[in-house]
Amino acid sequence: MSGVEIGLISIAAILVLIYLGMHVAVTLCVVSLIGVWAVKGNVTLATKLLAIAAYDTVAGYVFGVVPLFVLMGLLVSVSDLGKDAYVVANILMRRIRGGLGIATVAANAVFAAVTGISVASAAVFTKLAVPEMISLGYRPRFAVGVVAGSSVLGMLIPPSLLLIVYALLAEQSIGDLFIAGIVPGILLSFAFAIAILGMATFLPRTVMREEAGGAASGEPVESLAAAILRLWPLPVLVFAVIGGIYLGWFTPTESGAVGALGALVLAFARRKLTWANVWQVLVETGHVTVSILMLIIAANIYTRLLALSGVPVFINDFVNGLELGFFTLLIFYAVIIVIMGTILDGISIMLIMIPIFLPLLAGYSVDLVWFGIVTVIAVEIGLLTPPLGLSAYVIKSTLDTDEISLADIFIGAAPFAVVMFVVLLLIIFFPWLVTGYG
Repeated sequence: MSGVEIGLISIAAILVLIYLGMHVAVTLCVVSLIGVWAVKGNVTLATKLLAIAAYDTVAGYVFGVVPLFVLMGLLVSVSDLGKDAYVVANILMRRIRGGLGIATVAANAVFAAVTGISVASAAVFTKLAVPEMISLGYRPRFAVGVVAGSSVLGMLIPPSLLLIVYALLAEQSIGDLFIAGIVPGILLSFAFAIAILGMATFLPRTVMREEAGGAASGEPVESLAAAILRLWPLPVLVFAVIGGIYLGWFTPTESGAVGALGALVLAFARRKLTWANVWQVLVETGHVTVSILMLIIAANIYTRLLALSGVPVFINDFVNGLELGFFTLLIFYAVIIVIMGTILDGISIMLIMIPIFLPLLAGYSVDLVWFGIVTVIAVEIGLLTPPLGLSAYVIKSTLDTDEISLADIFIGAAPFAVVMFVVLLLIIFFPWLVTGYG
């Protein structure tokens, strides 16, 4: 059996094992071990090669950025900054049609700028926004759909864990990817807001219950000035993290440390930290960090198998023979990612797809920072698609009622998935939205 045949069988084996329920990291490691053993014909050599690959993967200083940004995001979540952002956005948008939906998007965008974890956004705004929207006459399906759709902003607006993972896989600058994600993140936020305004204007029954009679505009519980005063630490923290990278004051890892320290000081200053939730934050940081690093190690090990088998060269020759053209290939890539989102989480999709597709781009002189943004948006669409749709499951588990089903969440999120696909096409056909040049 040739190396290429072994490599192609390994891809099929990975998909089958994942579909059967085996953990992605375990699947990649087991398939890689058996595959390298089959290619080299020596199990001892295979184990040594994979051990070296595992060590080399996470030995670099740059990997310290993962736990630091995870810790910062969790501390910000504990500090109730998401609640403050929602209060400010609600005051500003309360008299607009679908105003609470737009306020949820705006608050999620602000919250994303200091967390980078879509799961945290989904959990926080399910508690904050969904009960408020339902009580003011919004349809439950629309309320959970808005939260599901806007929660994915945490994976695009920097600092983003998906952008960090992509940077490590593609060997690109984390700082460049953070900066590149700003305009697409703002564009997606505005697209969500326009979609909500359009639904509230032209399809009001999909947004409001008939008995509500229109957008609720109840008086805010506090003044705008008081709400903004409580929110001021957030832009300071964003500037310290993103501005520090952009101005060259910090490396991404150092900016993660500055952000984590700032979030810790903020949480203590707001008296939101107790010994119990300090321990909870540290444990959760460890869980998230270990799961991400294990996936990265497994993906790097599998990349070694692909290189040894010659699959990237084979696929490259096959694709070139089809003469698809770059944009056709890119759209094909994005569609595969969205389909994979029906069964896998975002990081797992990237860990499988990036090693396979990056070699295909070598002949096209592709800006890999722009390609990273395209990848992340496509992955985000997968977070809203059934049957997996991680954001939908987080919202369902966070809801305090059984009256809203998982199907309601997926249906409510569908318009936002369509909006994301439109934005993805804009990014593909107008790369200057990411790169800043034509």
